[in-house]
Amino acid sequence: MFQETKWKGQKAKEVEDTGFKLWYTGTTSNKNGVGILVNKSLRDGVVDVKRQGDRMILVKLVVGDLVLNVISAYAPQVGHNESTKREFWEGLEDLVRRVPIGEKLFIGGDLNGHVGTSNTGFERVHGGFGYGIRN
Repeated sequence: MFQETKWKGQKAKEVEDTGFKLWYTGTTSNKNGVGILVNKSLRDGVVDVKRQGDRMILVKLVVGDLVLNVISAYAPQVGHNESTKREFWEGLEDLVRRVPIGEKLFIGGDLNGHVGTSNTGFERVHGGFGYGIRN
C-alpha cells in the first residue's frame, strides 16, 4: 500500500520488468494519492477496485476460497478543517460497510493519528513511547 503517491488519475499500470501491477487514485498532482501494489502471483485474482477521491482505494482479490478486500487510506492531517476530516472518516466507514460479512478486510495506510505520551487506559497496546497529545 502506498500513501502520498502524488500521481494524477484513476488508473492501473504494470510496473516494468517486475510482474507487479499498481492500482492508484489521485486527483491533484503533487498532493495526496493512494495506491495498492499487487504481486504478480495475485494480480489475476483482482476482481474489483473502488476508488474514493484521492485518499482511498479498495482492491478486492480472490485467493483460492478467500475473498480479501484491501483498503489503502490517507487521512487528512492536522490543519485540515473538520468538514474535510469528517468526510474522510464517513467515506472510510461507508467503504468498510460495503464489504460483505463473509469476506476478509485489511485496512492500512496513514491515518495521521497521534497517540500521545500517556498510555493510561491503553497499557496493553501503547508502550508509552509516543509524543505530544492524543488526537
